[in-house]
Amino acid sequence: MTGGVAITVLCAVLGPGEADVVRRLGAAGSSTTVTRRCADLTELLAAAEAGSGRTAVVSATLPGLGREAVARMHQAGVRVIALDDAPEASTDRLAAIGVDGMARSLTDLISVVRDETARPPTVAPEASEPPATAAGKGRLVAVWGPVGAPGRTTTAIELAVALAAGPPVTGAPGKRSRGEAAGRGGLLGKAGHHGPRALRGGAGEQVLLVDADTYGPCIAPRLGMLDDSAGLAGAVRAAGMGPLDVETLARYAPVALPGVRVLGGIGRPARWAELSGAALDAVWERSRDLADWTVVDTGPVLETDELLSYDTRAPQRNAATLGALAAADVVVVVGGGDPIGLQRLVRGLDDLAAVPAPVTPDRLVVVNRVRAAAVGANPRTSVRAALARFAGVDPHVVPDDPAGLDAGLRCGRALSECAPRSPVRAAFGALADEVRRMVRARTSADGEESPWIALPERMRG
Repeated sequence: MTGGVAITVLCAVLGPGEADVVRRLGAAGSSTTVTRRCADLTELLAAAEAGSGRTAVVSATLPGLGREAVARMHQAGVRVIALDDAPEASTDRLAAIGVDGMARSLTDLISVVRDETARPPTVAPEASEPPATAAGKGRLVAVWGPVGAPGRTTTAIELAVALAAGPPVTGAPGKRSRGEAAGRGGLLGKAGHHGPRALRGGAGEQVLLVDADTYGPCIAPRLGMLDDSAGLAGAVRAAGMGPLDVETLARYAPVALPGVRVLGGIGRPARWAELSGAALDAVWERSRDLADWTVVDTGPVLETDELLSYDTRAPQRNAATLGALAAADVVVVVGGGDPIGLQRLVRGLDDLAAVPAPVTPDRLVVVNRVRAAAVGANPRTSVRAALARFAGVDPHVVPDDPAGLDAGLRCGRALSECAPRSPVRAAFGALADEVRRMVRARTSADGEESPWIALPERMRG
């Protein structure tokens, strides 16, 4: 405290002890004054955003107190001090949701409120997870495309399967790749016993496939899974109310394909408000500990919703997409292989460049369903020439295979299981190699040792 000005306090303490807290904070010589006694979290947030105080004293068990509420108070310039006098302190949860300080008694409370430089509570050493090295952290790939771009979900699924198969193995003839050697049975892992690496399950590369599309989520039904499970919404709720550990995230993401866990979407687009931005950031970070690769299928819209609304504190429908793009190591941009799809793709690349959040420059452009019937003879050359001229990019071309893709849709499987000889599967395998090469190049540029072997140059048909 400086300048002899009393610290204004918003009080939201439960139970009969609330009166004692108010009296102690307002006592003569305490250098603090209570400006608002709040009955619940809603009143507390309203008072904080109205500027009624600069510190909030809350019960650790206040209903609704979570990561999103603390973030809103921080945005309003209000410090959050938790009063936790329970026999067993909830230090881990309070630290995870971002409170600025914790007091165990009234005496401690006064000193913590006065000390505006106090550090937030820390997780006890025995409860913390083992630190992950840079090489042990998984990578996140966001799959995005403009409105009307066909195949965003198919691209995400097939890319996840190709990454799970592992990089090509050079060696003795007939030697299987690491992903093939692991098989479906060896990829389940054993949760809750040996940390993140055990959950990744063996030597093969493990992939977490996430449906973060808030407009048309469809990964779960596309893979024959129930689309009303908790999935991403459940993981976000867990992250919003406390620390999200690897075991909890794994429970929400069952293994649906060899080497691929699936974190299903919200099922109904009307549930988009359940995907809050602050908790999603925690999900993206924890996913790096669960899997070697996280592939996120995002929505097509990039607008920042609060620019279109008078309520700047309202939830953003596009927060999931914008957060995934900001967290991604590589962004895969998908467009359609027809005149309208190419036009939308060119404009979409401009929109992506104008996103206010920082987005990685490591991007791969994919043109899907390339066929002569839509763009004329020699479709690959025509598509590449058009995008080189109007967007300055060299795209990865995926041919059209209606029979193979329809077979996958009909049986709820990836192409590797229902149409292994499909040219689309080969094209997405080459795309996975490009993703690895791009990550390896960035890792080498940052001075880290690359965990991947050298890969051949991209095959162009």
